[in-house]
Amino acid sequence: MKKIHMLLPLLLVACIDAQPAPDVSERSSDEFTIEVVTNELGRPWGVATLPDDRYFVTEMVGTAQIISDDGMVAVTGLPDDILVMGQGGLLGVLLAPDFSNSGVIYLSYTYGDQQANGTAVYKARLKNSALVDGEVIYRSTAKVGSAHYGGRMVMLSDDTLVLSLGDGFTYREKAQVLDNTLGKIVRLNTDGSPAKDNPFHNKEDASPEIYSYGHRNVQGLFYDAPTGKLWAHEHGPRGGDELNLIEAGNNYGWPLATTGVDYNGASITPYQSYPGTELPVYDWVPSIAPSGLVIYRGELFSDWQGDALVGALANRFLWRVDLDGDKVVGVEKLLADVDERIRDVKIDRDGAVLILSETVQGGSLIRLTP
Repeated sequence: MKKIHMLLPLLLVACIDAQPAPDVSERSSDEFTIEVVTNELGRPWGVATLPDDRYFVTEMVGTAQIISDDGMVAVTGLPDDILVMGQGGLLGVLLAPDFSNSGVIYLSYTYGDQQANGTAVYKARLKNSALVDGEVIYRSTAKVGSAHYGGRMVMLSDDTLVLSLGDGFTYREKAQVLDNTLGKIVRLNTDGSPAKDNPFHNKEDASPEIYSYGHRNVQGLFYDAPTGKLWAHEHGPRGGDELNLIEAGNNYGWPLATTGVDYNGASITPYQSYPGTELPVYDWVPSIAPSGLVIYRGELFSDWQGDALVGALANRFLWRVDLDGDKVVGVEKLLADVDERIRDVKIDRDGAVLILSETVQGGSLIRLTP
């Protein structure tokens, strides 16, 4: 399905599948309790709640912080080859399922230089505020440029790690070619090797780690354990941001099919759908620049169970996509009067919604409760 919204009062709504698009409602911040945990972050990108209720936050500037009631402490032992350039830097953070015992944590970041760079995964153990025994376990296909790195990570129920990778911006045709990892979602073992039951593992001239392809820049990824479904959203160009259900081996269309147009207004493709590619569950025109994604499974917002919460960088809302199974039945813009770019969304241990926001001055970690 297809949707459009920013701050403009009159916007057309369309449906790729010709079904009626759900109405969009709006709720302001005064309907929630907003706790600012800290507003002293530098370009925050990812957040994870540690078992002792501290927060681990990555910052694009190449640093990470641990936040507790006692304040903020810089993390040591980070990768020594983080490339901070354009949209690159220190990106995602993911705790191993057995983190309470092992202390294992995964970080995604950009590596390389101006001539050749990509996305890497770093595996280490966290001891207090130090990363120890760190090693780089994966590097994506290198390219030239400083945009579209992906970088979101989730762990599936079989303890394989899924990582999103962007198309490198100027390499969009590569998203349809299987001999590289640009514009792909990949699935790895915890040592960084390709999972052996990946759909293209035994295909000649295909990168064996590829799980799905035809993506532009996936910056939201969530595995919904109760349903076993893997959700993702990705940036379109001018329009065409997509919420997708990810299945092994599927082609999600970029750049063969999109509802967006290029930044100069030119057509990218004549197709909004294309044979052999998947339609989005929902999409936005104009772009909201989605970043951060969860399917809500907490206890504090009982009427949000199973709904998608999507952060937005461009129009600076938290979007709630009301899902009935795989079908969108409503859309709600939350925190409409909070003028900050939302970079990441997570669910805290008590069911509160954790939000990383950006401003020109820096960034904040926010807890949202009823």
